[in-house]
Amino acid sequence: MKPAPFAYVAPSSLAETLETLSAYGDEAKLLAGGQSLMPLLNMRLTTPEVIVDVNRVTALDYTCQDGNAVCIGALTRQYRLERDPLIGALLPFLRPVVKLIGHPPIRHAGTVGGSLAHADPAAELPAAMCALQASFKIAGPSGERLVPADDFFTGYLTVDMAPDEMLIEVRIPTPQRAVWGIREFARRAGDFALAGAAVVVDLGPVAAATGARIVLFGVSDRPLRVPAAESLLMDHGLSAAMASDLAAVAVQDLECEADIHASSAYRRQLARAMVRRAVLDAVAMQEKNPGVGREGNTDATPA
Repeated sequence: MKPAPFAYVAPSSLAETLETLSAYGDEAKLLAGGQSLMPLLNMRLTTPEVIVDVNRVTALDYTCQDGNAVCIGALTRQYRLERDPLIGALLPFLRPVVKLIGHPPIRHAGTVGGSLAHADPAAELPAAMCALQASFKIAGPSGERLVPADDFFTGYLTVDMAPDEMLIEVRIPTPQRAVWGIREFARRAGDFALAGAAVVVDLGPVAAATGARIVLFGVSDRPLRVPAAESLLMDHGLSAAMASDLAAVAVQDLECEADIHASSAYRRQLARAMVRRAVLDAVAMQEKNPGVGREGNTDATPA
């Protein structure tokens, strides 16, 4: 199939982009990497009046450090997170996260902001941003506002943005010391995850946990933090002995989405296995060399 007819606008600045969004409202769709929008257009699942191509707004393609935070422009291509020296030094967790996204051509085209704004519940970046306590800078006619990642994702493919607003920057606090793990189960390498888990644990001077985030993805209508498991980790500490208990608590009240790919019960089993493995990855990292990352994994079989 081919898209329904639409007007095409290619602004070269953020101001022009916001003016266009204000003029067209719900009838406009932003085009960045096109990895999600183009299939929807071709299948006529969305039929906007105008496509706003923001690829010429090069001011939104950057990474930089701002005090105790790393800032990533919304138009930064995903592959850059694998190679950027600043990301590697201050947020190495993002490197194994990005390696799980599709295949290299997808990561070269897809943008950080595009993945986050699309908000697919099985995508890796939204879950990772929740685990990293990121905030998103949103620009609109009334100015800019900062939205925590936990509040940004409000439902299936739905975020806290008005039609005349645009995600322009991701701000991620840089932990002093942290260990992590990310695991997902996909039927084929590069497919969307049927279930996944991201775990980030902040460490104090004596390697005790000072903060923990455990986030499930691919199992609900949005990335799902599990406070009960986080509290258990904080109470008992990070250890291999706790991995199975943490996994059990993480899914004890989980009502998984079911579809043609997996039943609710199967997804729940996968989520439990992925939490356990992500926790064990964080434990291994702490034992080997706290604060230094290692590659993530995509599993072929659940434990």
